[in-house]
Amino acid sequence: MGQRDLRSKEYPLESTGQALHESIPRGAPSRQERIDRAAARRRPAHCSEPRKIWPVGWEALGQWGEDAARIEPLAGGIANDVWSVRVNGQLAVGRLGARSDADLAWETGLLQHLDRAGLTVPLPIPTRDGRLFADGLVVMTYIEGGPPETQADWRRVTGMLRELHRLTQGWPQRPGWRSSTDLLHAETGTKINLGAMPPEGVARCRAAWARLSGRQTCVVHGDPNPGNVRLTANQVALIDWDESHVDVPDLDLVLPDNAAGLDAGAYDIAAQASAAWEAAVCWDDEYAVKRLAEVRAV
Repeated sequence: MGQRDLRSKEYPLESTGQALHESIPRGAPSRQERIDRAAARRRPAHCSEPRKIWPVGWEALGQWGEDAARIEPLAGGIANDVWSVRVNGQLAVGRLGARSDADLAWETGLLQHLDRAGLTVPLPIPTRDGRLFADGLVVMTYIEGGPPETQADWRRVTGMLRELHRLTQGWPQRPGWRSSTDLLHAETGTKINLGAMPPEGVARCRAAWARLSGRQTCVVHGDPNPGNVRLTANQVALIDWDESHVDVPDLDLVLPDNAAGLDAGAYDIAAQASAAWEAAVCWDDEYAVKRLAEVRAV
């Protein structure tokens, strides 16, 4: 999975809840090591080592091993706190959020299924006692690669998305979530609350989703933007499955330059439904308002 061995490198240590960033010559003690040595000289011989102090919520990372440590923050959106972490001497990614155990069990189970089927996805790394998540924290394998840049790149991404859709037909819905067509009659679902939107905006969104009625559903990634794709010469990987749920597959296929090759009518339906979904999920920030403006009036 493109993991890096970190055992020979210097990385920030957690001491006060913030990563300590220093440029230390190789072999020289870090600032934290100097602090610890000074404390040890002052500590009576019968005293134990000081307890590691974690930032709020991140104490769960200790369940992945005594050497587990945060390294630096990564882009993770508003809902989650995402960091690169070191676990068992390897680079990984930790995501801390407020999702329920049922929600995280659905996501981690999906990723294991996709990995067994041959797709390249981040795999959950178990805690020392074998759990795939703990106290809202999931630790996953790090995947190397860069974003798609050409239409040929996006066609490769399309191939992976279509395989995801094929492998998950009939998959159960993520706990607490709703599909776009469910929201023709429901008001809420996880991050969506249609009651918070202007009634005219809700009518436009529902009109866009109604055009998807009766179609087969499967798991959609939910956010296949360039930052969530990792390409190398030999692999296509999708990361950040926090928005994945069961819905109509065309919602994943509104890609740059219509790389999925949808005909004009299908592309219009998918693009309108996707804009409506993003407006509802993000309401009411600036991006949501922009996306709602793209949904045609009824």
